[in-house]
Amino acid sequence: MAFYSCGRQGIKSLLSNTTKLSGMQGILNHAQFASAVPKITYKKFESTKEEHYDIRNENLKRPMSPHLTIYSPQLTSMLSITHRTAGLILSGYVSALGIGALVLPNDISHYITMIEGLNLSPATLFLLKAVIAAPLGYHFANGIRHLYWDTAKGLTLKEVYATGYTMLAVALVSTFIMAAL
Repeated sequence: MAFYSCGRQGIKSLLSNTTKLSGMQGILNHAQFASAVPKITYKKFESTKEEHYDIRNENLKRPMSPHLTIYSPQLTSMLSITHRTAGLILSGYVSALGIGALVLPNDISHYITMIEGLNLSPATLFLLKAVIAAPLGYHFANGIRHLYWDTAKGLTLKEVYATGYTMLAVALVSTFIMAAL
């Protein structure tokens, strides 16, 4: 019987503790919930003022990036830029010749006769033809270099520089040959 009564008292005390805890738990849950919910305040909407990017950076005292001024020119980057420029010049040639053929009243032989009538020296004619032929010679030689690269060959840095110098020599020779015609 003593064991039974100890057990009953133990259960009674356990039950009384759980009822006390459940009352406290409700208070704790309310306190936790109240602190977890953020307080919301309403503000009138103000649209942002659009300002230029540079002015905004100046107002925020952000430094200007040095951009291209910190890089030294390399053969690879210069050849790439020149290849694109030569392509643009060739596009300009084709556009000018095509529009000229449509708009101008005479054919090409008339304009060649006009240039011959200027009595330019052979050296001047050679230089003018070289200036006109240089973009074609350069773009052609560099195009062959790019086709070589498309075969997945010559892509190490040493080979890129070697093919770059070789391409410049080929472009110079081809320009000279076209100007001499």
